[in-house]
Amino acid sequence: MAGDPRRLCLLDLELNRIAGLDKSCDFVKADFMKMPFSDDTFDAIYAIEATCHAPDTVGCYKEIYRVLKPGQCFAAYEWCMTDHYNPNNESHKKIKAEIELGNGLPDVRSTRECLDALKLAGFEVIWEKDLATDSPLPWYLPLDTSRFSITSFRLTAFGRFITRTMVKTLEFLRIAPEGSDRVSAFLEKAAEGLVAGGRMEIFTPMYFFLVRKPL
Repeated sequence: MAGDPRRLCLLDLELNRIAGLDKSCDFVKADFMKMPFSDDTFDAIYAIEATCHAPDTVGCYKEIYRVLKPGQCFAAYEWCMTDHYNPNNESHKKIKAEIELGNGLPDVRSTRECLDALKLAGFEVIWEKDLATDSPLPWYLPLDTSRFSITSFRLTAFGRFITRTMVKTLEFLRIAPEGSDRVSAFLEKAAEGLVAGGRMEIFTPMYFFLVRKPL
């Protein structure tokens, strides 16, 4: 989520108060490679499309392992390259690079690499699967310009023209920060990479695993 982290944290706290959860739920902004918590703190941990941004997967999983209580579970969705990805295929490599650049990823690991990293961190694997393989609808549908939808319209040639013109105008007027047009351009390439990766089944944002810290 974009914006001032301090303001967002205050908003989260206020929403907690309104929902009556301020006594049982809190927010901490921290580095997940070095969390400000003691060993064996949490009863359960989950991550959704977050730990794929870690510069060191094993190190990140080890830190999660450290703060998790023995016998308890960690579950996550990861962005991964599938077994269909061929690192020697130039088209595959281009798609992977577009996904990484547009989504701020240091490296999109394979499902096998994620699984190996979990084991190296000390976890017992209970269950793991690429849930995209059984999905009744393609996960990239909102980004697919070959099928019209409100969300995909902005990615069509006309939609991109409108977006690009608006961003350039806002940047020229200094309402949007310098570089906004460049960011908009590589986000468009990222969307293309995601759709291409989904169609070719070389990329999935739905690799799910459930692991446990041994007693």
